[in-house]
Amino acid sequence: MSELKLINTYRSELQNYSLEQLRYISEEGVWSIGQMYDHLILVAREYLDNMETCATLKDKQPLGKTEFGEYLYKIGGFPPIKIKLPDELNTSPNNSDSKDDLISRMDQVILRLSQWESKVDNINANYKVEHGGFGWLNASEWYELVGMHFRHHLRQKDELEQRLVK
Repeated sequence: MSELKLINTYRSELQNYSLEQLRYISEEGVWSIGQMYDHLILVAREYLDNMETCATLKDKQPLGKTEFGEYLYKIGGFPPIKIKLPDELNTSPNNSDSKDDLISRMDQVILRLSQWESKVDNINANYKVEHGGFGWLNASEWYELVGMHFRHHLRQKDELEQRLVK
């Protein structure tokens, strides 16, 4: 499934939740569906910012991906495991957005992705920005990482939906 189609699916499925369901936290340490959406949006913005930075660079970067970064792109996504970030990077996402706020923020991500879809492959592949875990990524790789990250959270989304009080 293309990045845009997947993210549009996430967006349309927002309509299925009540505000109470979006904010429902089933237990300590488990995000609400709204927090998962907030996380996805913030990370997508960060990845798209890095992609846009690649488009403005003038110096080539000879370094490449880390071993895990190579593996990630070879398999085309994150392995099916839960990933715990270090505490300093693991702040709880926002749980106060309304459904309309989340839809609007998703629309912004979709707009940026669609604006870059036809241009991203024309950016010099040697213009790169470093990812803390995956190494040096070019614009196309940052773009692709947005979709990989949304796909990675599909299982979490299903789990959170199972916990909802219908």
